[in-house]
Amino acid sequence: MPSAEQTRLTQGNAGDGDWRRWGPFLSDRAWGTVREDYSADGDAWNYFPHDHARSRAYRWNEDGLGGFCDQKQHLCLAVALWNERDPILKERMFGLSNPQGNHGEDVKEYYFFLDGTPTHSYMRMLYKYPQAAYPYEDLVKVNGERNQQQPEYELFDALEADFRANRYFDVTIEYAKASPEDILCRIIAVNRGPDAAPLHILPHLWYRNRWSWEVGAERPVIRVAGPMAAYTNADAIGERWWYVRSGDSRPVELLFTENETNFERLGEGPNRAAFVKDGFHERIAQGNAAAANDRQGSKLAGHIRFDVPSGGTSTVEVRFRAEPHAVPFGDFDQILSQRRGEADEFYHAILPAKLGPDERVVARQACAGLLWSKQFYHFDVFRWLKGDEPQPIPPAQRWQGRNHRWKELHNAEVILMPDTWEYPWYACWDLAFHCIAMARLDPWYAKKQLIRMGYEWYQHANGQFPAYEWNFDDVNPPVTAFAAWRVYQIEKEDTGHADLEFLKEIFQNEMLNFSFWINRKDSGGRDVFGGGFLGMDNIGCFDRDMPLPNGELLEQSDGTSWMAQYCIAMLTIAAELAKHDPFYQNMALKYFEHFLYIAHAMTNMDGQGIDLWDQEDQFFYDVVLMTDGTTHALKIQSMVGLVPLFAVLTAEPDRFAGLDLFVERAGWFLKHRPDLLRSVAPVAIPAANNSRLMAILTRERLTAVLQKMLDSEGFLSDYGIRSLSRYHRDHPFELKVDGHEFVVKYLPAESDSRLFGGNSNWRGPIWFPVNYMIVRALHEFYRHYGDDLKVEFPTGSGVMKNLEEVASEITGRLARIFLPDRTRNGRRAVWGENDYFATDPHWRDHIPFHEYFNGDTGAGVGASHQTGWTALIVSMLFEYGGQQ
Repeated sequence: MPSAEQTRLTQGNAGDGDWRRWGPFLSDRAWGTVREDYSADGDAWNYFPHDHARSRAYRWNEDGLGGFCDQKQHLCLAVALWNERDPILKERMFGLSNPQGNHGEDVKEYYFFLDGTPTHSYMRMLYKYPQAAYPYEDLVKVNGERNQQQPEYELFDALEADFRANRYFDVTIEYAKASPEDILCRIIAVNRGPDAAPLHILPHLWYRNRWSWEVGAERPVIRVAGPMAAYTNADAIGERWWYVRSGDSRPVELLFTENETNFERLGEGPNRAAFVKDGFHERIAQGNAAAANDRQGSKLAGHIRFDVPSGGTSTVEVRFRAEPHAVPFGDFDQILSQRRGEADEFYHAILPAKLGPDERVVARQACAGLLWSKQFYHFDVFRWLKGDEPQPIPPAQRWQGRNHRWKELHNAEVILMPDTWEYPWYACWDLAFHCIAMARLDPWYAKKQLIRMGYEWYQHANGQFPAYEWNFDDVNPPVTAFAAWRVYQIEKEDTGHADLEFLKEIFQNEMLNFSFWINRKDSGGRDVFGGGFLGMDNIGCFDRDMPLPNGELLEQSDGTSWMAQYCIAMLTIAAELAKHDPFYQNMALKYFEHFLYIAHAMTNMDGQGIDLWDQEDQFFYDVVLMTDGTTHALKIQSMVGLVPLFAVLTAEPDRFAGLDLFVERAGWFLKHRPDLLRSVAPVAIPAANNSRLMAILTRERLTAVLQKMLDSEGFLSDYGIRSLSRYHRDHPFELKVDGHEFVVKYLPAESDSRLFGGNSNWRGPIWFPVNYMIVRALHEFYRHYGDDLKVEFPTGSGVMKNLEEVASEITGRLARIFLPDRTRNGRRAVWGENDYFATDPHWRDHIPFHEYFNGDTGAGVGASHQTGWTALIVSMLFEYGGQQ
């Protein structure tokens, strides 16, 4: 019998009640984004800094603390706090902008996403609010004084004595839905400190400001509807009632203002409204009683002040619904309790029974972070370039500046983000991995996300998928086809439903994107591809996204390998579709041939083109093609040389059963082009189990690459596979070009380079997306070789394992980042050396999911809440968990 949550998902998929309409789609940050940048020089961080956020109305998206909103973000709910010491109300997360941080942008708050269901029928997060004055200026100042070699100055460093004395509030924000249009919110603040402390809790309700940018747009009003109640009615959202109460039954003060810019505070002229966006801050934190009113506005807050005793709890509850309710809190406790139980029921049903209790905790919190990272994303590039009629015309430079080629991009949907603060915008290759993890929770939603990238208001007319808003033209690894196939497989395995219509639609979009790569990224027509950035930031010795100084060409091992992997993904999808429609046999053949051309080009045994395989080192490297035709290998043992592993497909006898045309023409092609088989896996020769292997790596080369990858002094860490071999710790790679010296050295944690902003480092840390690809590739190779191929794990140990066992071992090491280590008193590696976080009972079991992880210690590094692709730990636990 399906769980209650699964029933809601099924009903929603069938159009019977839109349970997904409301959710945590409100970003932690909307300031400092490209969308809100109307400067002439494109300096988004300085044009709209955090200090403006409380006073300037947003054009495109809203933000808030622990927020909820509808799918088009017409109406928003969130929470504000004040401890009577902070200079401002805590209405949104604070962090450093990219120029301010010594390692780039960074959120300087402590919060954890603890639970959630796919329909958002239940959601829970925890925010740690210090009782001391929040050190805004200190964080900016000290980080600004530090260089790239020094660690980041964190909130814990600034307030260490306060945290060690537990002088903070644990603020839990919990949502539950009684129905798709009936939302409950409970805010519980616990004083962890030794003394009583004041706390103001202000649940908010407000409209996104559309009227300032759209001529004739409605300006909705929220009005008092009785004691501790409000009412609103707007064309976009319909009627809504909002109720609030304090847990100790004291009266709640209702305050109103307008979601309008405070131009006077920003030095931009007189205000255009009597009440402005920062009215609540002025009223409460500054004592200006005239800054807000008690009757109506486009923005509402319920205001309650508590003196919370040591160890005590204060509670505020909100109910927000489409119909009035005579006793809005009569069934409040029962509904919350029921939804919590249904969340437990849902995860009990979907998480594999083989998972132990610790693994289940990790999986559930990773799922929660993934679900909380669904964000409303709004950006109309043409409108942004052109400007809005009631507003001043943007600088003319915009028409030749950032993203000017993407005039057709017009996004206004909820999208899976990498995280809610550092990335309140999507990135195409990140999204692909998010969807693989999401497929375990809500395959319908994962499919919709992938298909959306091919809509004409996302995908460029030339076939390119948008990279990310800082530069939609950048090239991400082409992994959406791989992700689509994995989502299809996962849904089929879990439910028995084979969604061929999804595959058909995604295939059309991917064909266009594949053509973009073929036509735009193979500069010499040699089937060798250079994508530049390719998502791996500063993995090389110079910026791979920029042209080389004297016209040299960088031929990328990873770019070419990603394309070979793309061919395999497209072939796999086409073959699946061809079983039901013979038309796709031709397409399968095309991608089969493309793969062989590309794989052959990487190790061109005929001496024509470029050889990316280094025979002496038995490894793949990027190669610089000099203007005189000679080549120079960049001998860096990095993830660049491991990406060729990803291009692999094991075809059992039934994979191409019934595809007679494909089999016949593929055989003809192989007969007439035997040269293409000299440097790739022998696809024409079946294994003992009668399977056939398509791969860049022959058995010998696979073994050689794995020997390096599984070396503890090289790529293999106790916590996964490093992005750069630790060999380069003592043997840095050095390159001198035109008097410039470039150096690549193993850096297990933060980067010492400002390349790509400085907070993203591929020179040693562990990244989940490529580790996931490695694990899947090993699984695929095992299906072909079975126990016939075993390798040393670790290299030099004398212990031989088959490739499935190696995949399981790597997964176990990745999981070790988050799991309590019983040999270290239950410490989780992700917390690093901070003994307070690792051992305090109010911290140790709340798990952060970072962007990447220290290659030596497993400590979290980079964006501290990037649950998006790090949620791949869920997929790995599903596939290999419980086997350690």
